[in-house]
Amino acid sequence: MSKTIYNRILIKLSGAALAGKENLGLDPTAVDYIVKEILAVRDLGVQVGIVVGGGNIFRGNLSDIWGIVKAEADMIGIAATVINCMVLETALKSRSNYEVRVMTSVHMPAVAEPYIRLKALKHLDTGRIVIYGGGIGQPFLTTDYAAIQRAIETNCEAVFVAKHGVNGVYSADPNLDENAQKFDKISYNEVIAKNLKVMDPAAIILAQEYAMKLNIFNFSEAETMVKLLKGEKIGTTIYE
Repeated sequence: MSKTIYNRILIKLSGAALAGKENLGLDPTAVDYIVKEILAVRDLGVQVGIVVGGGNIFRGNLSDIWGIVKAEADMIGIAATVINCMVLETALKSRSNYEVRVMTSVHMPAVAEPYIRLKALKHLDTGRIVIYGGGIGQPFLTTDYAAIQRAIETNCEAVFVAKHGVNGVYSADPNLDENAQKFDKISYNEVIAKNLKVMDPAAIILAQEYAMKLNIFNFSEAETMVKLLKGEKIGTTIYE
């Protein structure tokens, strides 16, 4: 077991990560890749919590197209995250001997445990991988926000924010601006002041309030999380 710079982290995944190149639905190859990356982290002895979005199943902008009230659309998205959690749970169990628990902020006793902070801490302490579904159970708040909140509640040392096609935080969209500058380190205040589209601003503010360190990296590059845990400087770190 290698020495790592963190003992407990939360991994924030987008729903799109499960969809692969199609960006919609579930892709077995993409799920296999995610599971391999998570298990590589757990094999280092690091305690792992996970928050995953639901955009591969239902995107918020469909509320306008379909004429759905925003609050109701968000609740559909909340249900979508639970489906993704269940997929990850079964995939992780089938490919390892680690115990995995799905905990949801909405009452779904037939498929998951209710989220109870002290119970989540016990799961992590005993080495179980914990997947948090349903955001925080309320509309108008993103899974970015839920990831920061769960990380704070469960005493994580950092949040690993997995991105696709971009390897950190830039001064502008690097796909549109060839002069965009990549930041190796940046403060919460700078992210907010420069309106950098890296995470939900409410999530950044919450992270700042509790000094939760954020590591932004390209999830498409294999073993990046392992390298980060071993101290390599990859992507962008957001902290005070």
